[in-house]
Amino acid sequence: MDLNYTPEHEAFRTEVRRFLKENLPRDIRERVKKRLRPDKAMTQRWQKILHDKGWGASTWPEAFGGPGWSPLEQLIFEEECALAGAPRQLDFGLRMVAPVIMTYGNDEQKERFLPGILSGEDWWCQGYSEPGAGSDLASLKTRAVREGEHYVVNGQKTWTTLGQHADWIFCLVRTSNEGKPQQGISFLLIDMKTPGVEVRPIIMLDGEHEVNEVYFDNVKVPVENRVGEENQGWTYAKFLLGHERTGLANVGQWKAMMKRLKEIAEEQPDGDRALIENARFRDRLAQLDIELQALELTVLRVLTDDNGPGPQTSILKIKGTEIGQALFELAMEAVGPAALAHIPDALELDYEGARVGSIDATPAAGDYFNMRKLSIFGGSNEIQRNIIAQRVLGL
Repeated sequence: MDLNYTPEHEAFRTEVRRFLKENLPRDIRERVKKRLRPDKAMTQRWQKILHDKGWGASTWPEAFGGPGWSPLEQLIFEEECALAGAPRQLDFGLRMVAPVIMTYGNDEQKERFLPGILSGEDWWCQGYSEPGAGSDLASLKTRAVREGEHYVVNGQKTWTTLGQHADWIFCLVRTSNEGKPQQGISFLLIDMKTPGVEVRPIIMLDGEHEVNEVYFDNVKVPVENRVGEENQGWTYAKFLLGHERTGLANVGQWKAMMKRLKEIAEEQPDGDRALIENARFRDRLAQLDIELQALELTVLRVLTDDNGPGPQTSILKIKGTEIGQALFELAMEAVGPAALAHIPDALELDYEGARVGSIDATPAAGDYFNMRKLSIFGGSNEIQRNIIAQRVLGL
């Protein structure tokens, strides 16, 4: 495999860079570059701009409205978006449920759901984890009982990221208790406006409302919203997780953060010199830079595999999350004691109160705490190591 960029790739990069310069709204770019969180309206506005250009789903084939880019073009696009300060597109629709619908859904489901995901009009969230069924996902207990042309769903999901904004949730539900725990699970698409669906916020360590609990109380879901066959949802769930873990490598985002971290180190004083001149700090920065480049090459190997994402995506999940956590930990250390004054309200652009330290100190502690979740969600890193041992190394 030749991983060098060709003149065609460089021309593509120039085209993407030019488009971003001309079309990425200034207010969105400034918010993202200051590491302030974009809101729902900003995220959907940016998705619409990309959709109008025909670039709404970088990983989708042309047959479903994607640009049909190669894996390398996808990486270039994501890297340039991150470096330009574009908000991260939502994975739940584009990278997670959409590939499942494309592969296992029927024609009616493709026609009904894919356009809304592509345009950003429909906001999706994930209904996988439950109390007692996170990393041990097969233990899920949310139950769907078929009554005629509906399933009646009862149970609870948790750690539902951005579920407070969602129009739809894709859910794993138990439709049978026979056989192994992995058997008897089905994959349902549930309208969040359905009577009986309740979203309750969970406030994280950083003070943000990012995740939720979602309760289902006799929620009626049409049978036509089941993807694939009844009791075969575990197969679709594994397929989805392969795509999710590829995205969790986050190479473009981490390269943008690495660039910003170097800028912070150049601006931050360390005695009578800049922090970037501190040999120990430079060593840690260089080590992370090397690991990030190695991760990028590994992502390319996985994406160019003719068999598609497989169990090796667990490696991407582990290294991607470890590098992300290390980057934000180093960013917090770079701004020093000013990071201790965590003021969530100061993350808003209209905040007029007191700040401590530079603008980079404002999100430092919150980002550090928020990044702790990376090694837990999408299947904990301990589970990923078991997958590598059993399914990649055959131990």
